[in-house]
Amino acid sequence: MNSTIWIVDSYEEALAKNIVTVCLGFIINAINGMLVVTFFSNSTFSRDSRYILYIHLVINDMLMICVSVALYVLTYASPVVNASLCCMLETLGRVTFMITPLNLAGMAIERFIAVCKPLHHSQICTPQRTHLFICFLWGLGATHSMVDIIILFLTQSLSFFGSLISCYPTYVFPSKAHKDHTTASQVIYMSMVWVIVIYTYFRVMFAARKAISKGSASKARSTILLHGVQLLLCMLSYVTPFMYTVIIPLFPLQRTKITFCIFVFTNIMPRLLSPLIYGVRDQKFVKQMKEYFTCKVFIVKVVPSKL
Repeated sequence: MNSTIWIVDSYEEALAKNIVTVCLGFIINAINGMLVVTFFSNSTFSRDSRYILYIHLVINDMLMICVSVALYVLTYASPVVNASLCCMLETLGRVTFMITPLNLAGMAIERFIAVCKPLHHSQICTPQRTHLFICFLWGLGATHSMVDIIILFLTQSLSFFGSLISCYPTYVFPSKAHKDHTTASQVIYMSMVWVIVIYTYFRVMFAARKAISKGSASKARSTILLHGVQLLLCMLSYVTPFMYTVIIPLFPLQRTKITFCIFVFTNIMPRLLSPLIYGVRDQKFVKQMKEYFTCKVFIVKVVPSKL
């Protein structure tokens, strides 16, 4: 991802990494794309806040994977790119990167309301309020990037945006300068998200144990547990700078392999859990999906007519 890695990586190793990254991105987005088609194929999903938040999470993850894979391949394919293009890709990638845990927190709150206040759920979690909440997530997720862009405009001349620069996803592979610039804000943001999400999930888990009937309690707790695992995996991507700081000095000769493995397991693979946790386990969603993506075989029986 920098001059050191470009020198160390052999052609075969670089090709293998790019093939694995592109294939994983394509497979995950293909699965998530099926979920998006399923959602828009039935209007009842668009009237349920749970499914609206879910499909927004899926689309957000698809965007993040596209940008992350594009930037990853771009670092090998072209040493320098246009600064404006790099800023746009970096901004979109960072915003979608930061929205994922916030969206998961919103889904946890929606489940908490459904479990603890079932009679008020339809009044509180309306589609209109859900759409406003999604807009709020994008605004909150874009705040950090907007500050960086404003600083860039104030410190750089306009000719900079037409120049050629090295471009790689700093939200995935943070450089030393980027870490020094964003450490304080990242720590504050991570702390706030962790506190909100952990508090919400514990409340949901205890509420599910008390409020749900015995027959569905096990399923509800399993869903919440899987949702928590997904959240923890996604939140791992927020501590990648610390992982690099701790692990790479211990194995300096394996720097490129460690960087690639951390990228795959903290930024690509967690995005595969969304369809497994919700799309596949939700009977209503699975039924609708089968109607669109299952081949139907019609057997025609020919009966001779009686004269």
